Amino acid sequence: MTSTVESTTARAAAAPAPAPSRLRRTVRTSEFTLVALAVIGFVALTLTTDGNMLSAGTLAAFFRFLAVPMIIGLAQMVVLAIGQMNLSVGVLTGFCAMVAAWAMLEAGLPAPLAVAGAMLLGAAVGLGNGLLVVFTRINAFIVTLATMTIIDGLRYGVNGPGTYQDYSAGLAELGQASLVGLPVVFLIACAVAVMVWFFFARTVPGRHLLASGGSPFAARLSGVSNDRSIVLAHALSGLLAGVAAVLTLAQSGSVNATIGDDLLLPSFAAPIIGGVALAGGVVSVLGTSLAAFIVRLVDVAQAQFAINRRWVDLIVGAVVLGVVLSGAIRTKLSRRSS
Repeated sequence: MTSTVESTTARAAAAPAPAPSRLRRTVRTSEFTLVALAVIGFVALTLTTDGNMLSAGTLAAFFRFLAVPMIIGLAQMVVLAIGQMNLSVGVLTGFCAMVAAWAMLEAGLPAPLAVAGAMLLGAAVGLGNGLLVVFTRINAFIVTLATMTIIDGLRYGVNGPGTYQDYSAGLAELGQASLVGLPVVFLIACAVAVMVWFFFARTVPGRHLLASGGSPFAARLSGVSNDRSIVLAHALSGLLAGVAAVLTLAQSGSVNATIGDDLLLPSFAAPIIGGVALAGGVVSVLGTSLAAFIVRLVDVAQAQFAINRRWVDLIVGAVVLGVVLSGAIRTKLSRRSS
């Protein structure tokens, strides 16, 4: 009898620990942390503004101006998926917006054609970035830094310091329209986010991008073309910048040569805070969107309490740096333990 009990106890001790519950796994994810931070930040901002955040006009404005940062974050995320960066994503958004406004006002094109042209232009520039990286073997950081400078000059060359406005009544109505209480431009951004998620989670090219970012050597041994993944990622990033340009046209009502100057830091902040790996191979559409929401809360707080914009940039930049450093430390510790 004693031996039976002892053998049973030994088997129980040797048995693996039960897997953590689904709830526990969910709580440990970065997305859950971001949801908690978003809720806490929103409640805190609501309380400190005496409930002003809950007014219909404030909520509509909040979500309306969240649309572009969400798309810009996703545009950067798809390039980070292969372990590269796109420094031109902000100025490309402004350039596409300027060209579309020029097409409507100067060339007389209807708004649908101008909108399609903006997205195609963004995809074409992104395609060019990818081809340059592949054929020259120059780091994407350098290539997109160069194209950022070129596009910045081209953006100014469209209309100089002048402003384009009153280019399309239909786009202006779209920018102010609401559906089920939410701005249409925000719902469009959510639809784009779902399509990006579907691309990475359910399509072969999306999985190839993650494979190339996670381990280019293993991907090549599996028959995945890393060069094709690089070109596709940059083209998709440019296409998303074109979509952001269209949303900018709709919600702002006027564009000039400064459009896009303030989008570079948010483009990195959203995916990095959202859990996207700088080394590639890991993406999080939900995390990127939630991080864009949190950064938008910071922007609202800055406007509400008249905080100097430089302090906000310092805080966001410090958070991004902290996330990158903590990720590097975790990676180093895991390598040592293994």
